Amino acid sequence: MGYSNPQSLKAEERFPSPLFWGDLALGVLVGAGGGALGHAQFALRLLPSMAWGAVFALVFLVVFAQRARGAGAGLIWGLGAASMAWLLIPAGLIPLLSHSPQHSIAMLTDARGRFPELVACLLVLGMPVGLVFGTLGAIRSRSLQREFRWGRAIAVGGIAGTLSGLVFSRWMYEGEFYPLLGGLAQLSSRREMVACHFLVALVIGALFGLLFQRDVRGLGSSMGWGLGFSIFWWFLCPLTLFPLGSGTALDWSAEQGSALFGSLVGHIVYGLILGVIYAAIDRAWLKLFVQSDPLNREREGPGLHALRSLGWGAFAGFAGGVVASPVLLATGVLSKVAGLETSFYGFRGLAIHLAVSAFIGMTYGVLFRNESTSLSMGVCWGWLFGLTWWYLGPMTLLPLVLTGACDWSSNAASALLPALLGHLLYGAVTATIFLLLEHRHQARFFRDPKNLAREQRRRRPAGTPAPALCFFVLILGLLLPLLLG
Repeated sequence: MGYSNPQSLKAEERFPSPLFWGDLALGVLVGAGGGALGHAQFALRLLPSMAWGAVFALVFLVVFAQRARGAGAGLIWGLGAASMAWLLIPAGLIPLLSHSPQHSIAMLTDARGRFPELVACLLVLGMPVGLVFGTLGAIRSRSLQREFRWGRAIAVGGIAGTLSGLVFSRWMYEGEFYPLLGGLAQLSSRREMVACHFLVALVIGALFGLLFQRDVRGLGSSMGWGLGFSIFWWFLCPLTLFPLGSGTALDWSAEQGSALFGSLVGHIVYGLILGVIYAAIDRAWLKLFVQSDPLNREREGPGLHALRSLGWGAFAGFAGGVVASPVLLATGVLSKVAGLETSFYGFRGLAIHLAVSAFIGMTYGVLFRNESTSLSMGVCWGWLFGLTWWYLGPMTLLPLVLTGACDWSSNAASALLPALLGHLLYGAVTATIFLLLEHRHQARFFRDPKNLAREQRRRRPAGTPAPALCFFVLILGLLLPLLLG
């Protein structure tokens, strides 16, 4: 199950194989094909569109393809590269040349108008290029990969997906709200809509297991993978496949994205729950059927691990709350932390905020324990955690607890944007302090060679798609409320 010591890796893993002419030809073919699809959607000139797609595929091949050693890893690298390409050229260079630097509102408006190009970059370039070269990379490096079990991936993913779909049961039966079916035409009966909802949830979960079984390593990172996959799925199905299947014209406009923003938040909540449930079931499966090894038991019991993580997380979350307090106070969020219609000024509001921060920090300690080996990766996970709680907290749980209903509209997200900066700052500080506490303990714990060898097997290998996942999730998670609000 584990990886080898990095010092004993084979040469082909430390030094990826060079590109072949066949890879270059395949890249040109896939990229040009994606450009041709973009030409058909936007009525652009065919040759420039195909040339742009071929250039994207070749750049991806040179820069990222050696890191894509699986279909899921390739998909994430492809989506991250496509997001970067859209940011640099359609949303960056072109508006910059068209407007003066002072016209930031005009640039934002222009970026909103180019939202269809973002969808195209993700679906007709990033997705096919990433999947093709990820699958090719998996075939070439299968001797270096962790063992993959098709049955386990489909079974665990399907169960996790179906259980995650239950979170929307109340809204499905009381409010006729089916977030996973956004963009799909209304079926003839509620029973058919519910069945279709759970079928989609099952499919998402099974595909999640098939794509990311090798990349999921803990509860926190699995939550991140679920978040990234759910955002991609929103672009793929509610914006694209469901309208096509319903016989309606394809609409990738920002206005259509705004109309489906509630479905996006629903997908995000579903993806977070899917990731956690999948990792928990997969870990239990491994403990029961794969990792039975009484000679190499952990030196510390799981109970001690959990208590230590809760304590470190509470302290780190409290510190993160202290650092984020000035930002939340300046944006007017801290004064309303205890309710939507009531304001708690002064010490009372601050005390409530810090208590909530410590509790949320405890969840970070449980979910992201042993996930980061460097400060940079730890801060990235912290940002992702802060972004997650912006969607879960002010947009979902807080109004749900206070009023019994939550508003997932694009207007509500726009009103809560000032709180997003505070959540990101909170996540970064919480992750940094937790990582320092964790490494301080590990410095003593790893004096035992057995513990050090076990940790090296747990660490992500070279070429992990985790950086691409963080980039994709953070960019899309921040951009979508801005562009669609």
